[in-house]
Amino acid sequence: MERVVQFTGPRQVEVAEHESAPLPAGHLRVRTRYSGVSAGTELTAYRGTNPYLTRTWDPDARLFRDGAAGIEYPVAGWGYSEVGEVTEVSPELVGTPGIPATGDLVWGIWGHRSEGIVPAERMTGHTLSPGLEPLAGAFARVGAIALNAVLAADLHLGEDVAVFGQGVIGLLTTRLAQLSGADVTAVDALDGRLATAQAYGAVRGLNARTDAVAERIREATGGRGADVAIEISGVYPALHEALRSVAVGGRVVASGFYQGDGSGLRLGDEFHHNRAQLICSQIGGVPPQLAGRWTVERLQQTFLKLVADGRVDVKSLVSHVVPAADAADAYALLDERPGDALQIVLEF
Repeated sequence: MERVVQFTGPRQVEVAEHESAPLPAGHLRVRTRYSGVSAGTELTAYRGTNPYLTRTWDPDARLFRDGAAGIEYPVAGWGYSEVGEVTEVSPELVGTPGIPATGDLVWGIWGHRSEGIVPAERMTGHTLSPGLEPLAGAFARVGAIALNAVLAADLHLGEDVAVFGQGVIGLLTTRLAQLSGADVTAVDALDGRLATAQAYGAVRGLNARTDAVAERIREATGGRGADVAIEISGVYPALHEALRSVAVGGRVVASGFYQGDGSGLRLGDEFHHNRAQLICSQIGGVPPQLAGRWTVERLQQTFLKLVADGRVDVKSLVSHVVPAADAADAYALLDERPGDALQIVLEF
């Protein structure tokens, strides 16, 4: 039997069981070991705020259409950070160079389910390196999101960057920006996360609730403001403060998944008067100016290499490893007490 974590309604989680499906040609069967829970995108489906629940995405027009939902409850098998063991290979693929073999540990995307049936071409090059712990593979996608934001920021050696939001992706962004040669100011509403950010390379931490963030950043940069701000929390007031924090002509990379109307975002203020650049970073693609050399696959592979080389620590970000049967408790923890958790991983 296959076990699948699904949302049956807002803030309602169950683990359903289904008969395992036969393996189609051109596919691999993977027994899941770990599956990382996203505290951003997944919580929008858990809470019922995801736009796909009320509108439909038109991939040709690149527009959301009103009138019908793109997804409906139950929402089954969300998740994009899986690690598992190959248990079956379609017979015509056995021995094909580059295709994982039975017994290999692989990373990829097949959702919160006890086994995945995955097209083989999506798993080429996804065998976990011998030097990596299996849990590290669950960070391939979130690491790629952070790296994508840093590439979109177009950082240069010696620049000042403010990273708004110090959850898992924000902390990885802080580390990658520091590795890129920037002086990082970390911003979050939780002091514990700010302490972790400084361990990840931030030169200072500012509390979004108690510090005058934009003013403090300008003081620290001789009145100029940050060269770049990366907003990763998906909170509109944080995006507004990021726009307040950058220098004249500075860049703001919006990498959070913003929900609903933009309450707290005033584009007639500093954004307008300081001629700030506002750039969207989203993991569906790389920055356009890098599309000739970079791909989403390269983002993932590069991040895992940084982990394997010891330049990025992901193990310390795992705050909870939870049996898949207790998934409802894991989502409630992230939703109600975010300060008590960082990366939650479901174990199958």
